[in-house]
Amino acid sequence: MLLKAETLVEALPYLQRYAGKTFVVKYGGHAMGDPELARDFAEDVVLLKAVGINPVVVHGGGPQIGAMLKKLGVESTFVDGLRVTDKATAEIAEMVLSGSINKELVGWIAGAGGKALGISGKDGGLVIASKVTRTTKDPGSNIEQVLDLGFVGEPQSVDTSIIETASAAGMIPVIAPIAPGADGETYNINADTMAGAIAAALGAARLFLLTDVAGVLDKDGQLLPELQPGDIARLRAEGAITGGMIPKLETCIHAVEAGCEAAVVLDGRVPHAMLLEIFTAGGAGTLIRA
Repeated sequence: MLLKAETLVEALPYLQRYAGKTFVVKYGGHAMGDPELARDFAEDVVLLKAVGINPVVVHGGGPQIGAMLKKLGVESTFVDGLRVTDKATAEIAEMVLSGSINKELVGWIAGAGGKALGISGKDGGLVIASKVTRTTKDPGSNIEQVLDLGFVGEPQSVDTSIIETASAAGMIPVIAPIAPGADGETYNINADTMAGAIAAALGAARLFLLTDVAGVLDKDGQLLPELQPGDIARLRAEGAITGGMIPKLETCIHAVEAGCEAAVVLDGRVPHAMLLEIFTAGGAGTLIRA
């Protein structure tokens, strides 16, 4: 009992610091497929709301989209951690993200005693996307080539009205990373990128990227507890950061430079990792701040 009381006392200054603040939480990775971890996550989010913090959840679904594409016999390729998305893949991504995953998360939060509102970037004019392109150098000629990633977008503008209205009404927004473009097409957005843009637009106190790695690791596989934007370019040059970690850290840099107090890359497979990061002195994962 004494240990529980000491834990609450340790959490008190953090509860006072973050009361009334907004936290944007990106929930993704393979942890999404574990019912026990999903239940823990839902309880954590409901607890944050109960103590006066406004959580906003943006979810991914890469493994689930991959499984559905495989089931339907659709091939996938990736460039810098982004899925190349043709029309068929975009339709499947929207079905999985805005449909099954979004509503499952809403259900978990309801089961934990909270009220969640499941939406996507299409709802309430939340996000307008623009098409993403990437360049690469041909190894033979060293000539730069533009890669067409198809219906992959990035947030061009964010209108936070629907989020603020839901939060003020006691609800927890749960957002699928799908948005329309000015051209009327539907774009699939990397969930980390979506979460970062929403965190910046809201002026969030924290951006949490819950994923399936312990945090940012150095080239020897050791966890780096804290980073500044300048460190990330060096780690990328050393080859310590590759694949899906690249858009994650680009998102963190953009978010902190746009006014987010800090961004955190956390292991979503660790029960209550987010609470450990927020309410303890030791924290968890990798903290990125300017």
